Amino acid sequence: MPNPRLLAAAPFLIVMSLAGCGGGGGGGGGANSGSASNSSATSNGTQVLSLQIVGNGTVSSSLTGTCATDCASSVPASTQVTLTAASAEGYQFAGWEGGCTDAGSTCSVTVDAAKTITAVFLASAAQSACASGFYASTFTLSTALTTDTVPSLAKPTKGVAFAEPTYNTCVVRSTNHAADGVAGFTRNDYSRRQAFNADSSKYLVYALNGSWHVYDAVTRTRLKQLAGPAADAEPQWNATNPDKLYYLPTNGVGMKVNELTVSTNTSKVIGDLSARIKAKWPTANAAWTKSEGSPSKDGRYWCLMVDDAGWNSLGVVTWDRDTDTIIGSMNTNGERPDHVSMSPSGNYCVVSGDGARGTVAYPRDFSSQRQLLQKSEHSDLAIDANGDDVYVSVDYQSAAGDVFMLNLRTGARTALFSTYVSGSATALHVSGKGFNKPGWVLLSTYGDYGGKQWLHKKIFAVQLSASPKIYNLGFTRAVENGYWTEPHATVNRDFTKVLFNSNWNVNTDTDVDAYMIEIPAGAVN
Repeated sequence: MPNPRLLAAAPFLIVMSLAGCGGGGGGGGGANSGSASNSSATSNGTQVLSLQIVGNGTVSSSLTGTCATDCASSVPASTQVTLTAASAEGYQFAGWEGGCTDAGSTCSVTVDAAKTITAVFLASAAQSACASGFYASTFTLSTALTTDTVPSLAKPTKGVAFAEPTYNTCVVRSTNHAADGVAGFTRNDYSRRQAFNADSSKYLVYALNGSWHVYDAVTRTRLKQLAGPAADAEPQWNATNPDKLYYLPTNGVGMKVNELTVSTNTSKVIGDLSARIKAKWPTANAAWTKSEGSPSKDGRYWCLMVDDAGWNSLGVVTWDRDTDTIIGSMNTNGERPDHVSMSPSGNYCVVSGDGARGTVAYPRDFSSQRQLLQKSEHSDLAIDANGDDVYVSVDYQSAAGDVFMLNLRTGARTALFSTYVSGSATALHVSGKGFNKPGWVLLSTYGDYGGKQWLHKKIFAVQLSASPKIYNLGFTRAVENGYWTEPHATVNRDFTKVLFNSNWNVNTDTDVDAYMIEIPAGAVN
C-alpha cells in the first residue's frame, strides 16, 4: 500500500481514478490497482504492472507509454521496466512506493510478479503564517515562573500571526466559526485527543451541532465536514497516514470501529466487536472510551469500556486493530469507569474512576493491576525521557496539590510542581500527545481562585522530571462560562504546534474558536 507518510502532506490531495495506460500490451487487461486479481501471472506468460498516481503528475514507462491517471498493463514476465515521474505545475515529486526503492524520479523494476507501483506528487507547500523569519535564530522559550500581566489584545483576524507580547511566541487564530459557515463554535474537542494528523498538515475541530471539521494547518481553510463521525464519536487520527482517521459510532453504540479516508470522505468498518462482546456480556450495547481515551501511539491497541443500554457498566476490553482480535477483558462488577485509555506503548489499559477501584493500570490481558490514584482527575498518558509510559495528573488530595507523574512499569511517582501556590488553586488539563518529544507534556489551566499566580489561565510545557523545566507558551484569554470555554489545549506529535480554545475576553459560552501556537522545532528541550 502507499507509504502513508507521503499520502497527504500537502493542502490538496488528488487520488486519480483508474484509467487505461497508453500503449499497453494485451493479455492481463486493466484491473484495479493493487487488487487481488493481479496476484498471479496471466495465462500467456505476462505479469500485470499497475501504476497508481497520487497527486498531480505523470509516469512514463519504457514499455507502455505515459500514464496521467492510475493504469495497469501486462508486460512479459521478468521484464525490467524503467519508470520516470514528472510533476505537474505546482506539484513536486515526493517518491515511489511499492516495488520501487530508487530515490530519484526514475525507477527500474523487474516485473517478476504482479506489482503495483505508486508515484506520489505533493502540492508545493504554502508557508505557515509563523514561518518566514518570525522567530529569530536566537529565540528561546521563557522559563520565568512569574505572575505576568496578561496584555490586552483585540480578537485577532483568522490566519494572521501575532506575537504573544509577554513570551514572543507565534499565535494564530485558526478558526472563525461564523466566517467558516459553522453554527456555534469550532473548537478543539479535548486535551487528550490528538487534533493534528500524522504530518501536522491538518487539524480536527468540533462544532456545537456535533459535527466534525477538518482544517488546513497552513492556510487555516476549513476543508470539509467529515461524513460519518457525529457527536461523541471519538475520532483518532491514524498514526502514520495523514489521510486516515478512526472513529466509533456515537457514544460507542453498536460496538464498531470505523476507518475514514479524509480525502474521499468515505468510511469502512475495520472492527465489528458486537458479537464477540455480546458473547461475554449479552446485554452489551456500547464500547467506547467515554470520550477521553485514545489508542496506543501506533494506533494498534485499544482499550474500551462496555456499557449496556442503560449505561450500566459491564466490563472493559482490549482490542488489537491489526489482527482484529479482543485480547483481554475484565468485569467491572457494575463500577462504571469515568473513562478508559490505552497507554502510548500499548502495554497498559488505564481504567479511571471515582469508585473503590480508583484509577488503575492493567496489562493488556488484565492479569495484574497497579493503582495510580485513588480517584479520577484530569490527566493524560505520556512517554517519559526513558521511553516508559507515565500517568500525568493532579492530586488535589496531596498537601501541595501536586501535578505528578507515575511510571506505569515501576510504580515510581515523581512530583512535578505544586498547584496550591500561596493559597490559590486552579483546574487544569494535560496533553501527553507529543509522542515524538518524549519527556514532555502540555498543560492548560482555567478556573483558578485565591489570587492570580504564575500558572493561571496559561498554556505551558512541562518536563517530565523532578524539578522540571517549564516553558511558558501563551495565555488563554478565556472568560470562563461553562465547559465549552475551557482551553483544552492539545499538542502535535513533534511538540511544535499547540491548539487551544478561547472566547477571547468575551463572556460567552459558545462564541469560541481554536487558536494555534507554533514554536520552532527544538525549542522544547
